[in-house]
Amino acid sequence: MIEKLWFGQHPMRFLLWPLLWPLSRLFGLISTRRRHAYQHGQKATYRAPVPVVVVGNITAGGNGKTPVVVWLVEKLQALGYKPGVVSRGYGAKAPSYPLVVVQDTPTAHCGDEPKLIHQRTGAAVAVDPVRSQAVKALLEQGVDIIITDDGLQHYALERDIEIVVVDGQRRFGNQQLIPLGPLREQVDRLSSVDFIITNGGQAHAGEIGMKLEPDLAVNLVTGEKKPVTALSNLVAIAGIGHPPRFFATLEQLAAQVVCTQGFADHQDFEPSQLEALAQQGHHLIMTEKDAVKCAQFARDNWWYLPVSACFNSEAESRVLNRINEVKEQYGSSSA
Repeated sequence: MIEKLWFGQHPMRFLLWPLLWPLSRLFGLISTRRRHAYQHGQKATYRAPVPVVVVGNITAGGNGKTPVVVWLVEKLQALGYKPGVVSRGYGAKAPSYPLVVVQDTPTAHCGDEPKLIHQRTGAAVAVDPVRSQAVKALLEQGVDIIITDDGLQHYALERDIEIVVVDGQRRFGNQQLIPLGPLREQVDRLSSVDFIITNGGQAHAGEIGMKLEPDLAVNLVTGEKKPVTALSNLVAIAGIGHPPRFFATLEQLAAQVVCTQGFADHQDFEPSQLEALAQQGHHLIMTEKDAVKCAQFARDNWWYLPVSACFNSEAESRVLNRINEVKEQYGSSSA
């Protein structure tokens, strides 16, 4: 219902508007005052001794931030840097904070996205609701650049570069603030960020276009890789911010999908729930983010489809050159 209210033309919007509009105005007032308090020194902020790059958004829900973080980490590693990633660990609860993610850290402790980033890149990843504490934990790991997965509105952590990821299909919906619309901040906030990356759809003037390129499907148990077209009667699941995006990717790949099931973002799965779904076809296929939560109880016919953020070379150079410029101001230690 809320998705249809924010991004569609559901008739309930006429009934809910008088109720949600005052709450939306209150949300905007509180968030604006909070931001100004940090910017004008009324609330304490933390500046790290290394560059901080925020990858975030101004809307609630998944826009493709994590693939951008993975891309950025891998590119910086190739340049000889040692980037680390901080995350709030949404939906997880660690025994103590800050939590530095390792191979056997349960997703229940760190969250699905931090685990995915660590597994995919090998980079140091630290989780803490107080991001400055996560940064300090990464500094002990010897990192020389900090990437924050989300956190655009976490103004207690000072940053050098802001990157906002926009869903190119849904954009900003009805352009109203939470809870009336999907916005965490007004659209004019984009005028102050360094880069706007548009995931799919048509990039607008001044924005950087991005595509998510799928790879071969990977078996959760054996690690075997196959084209999705080699897998018959697929049951597709997705527990991400916008599940239809994953199902559309499978359709574009001409995958033989017989059933789809979307779940809430970051949802924990019950093995029996997925086993029952898998029985509706020959194979179960999911996103890489879902796979990190299912690895411990996966079956032989369960697969995930990794995707990677892709940019043209000019856009890639713009982002990396800007980070290099900031890094030089701090003192570069790249190879």
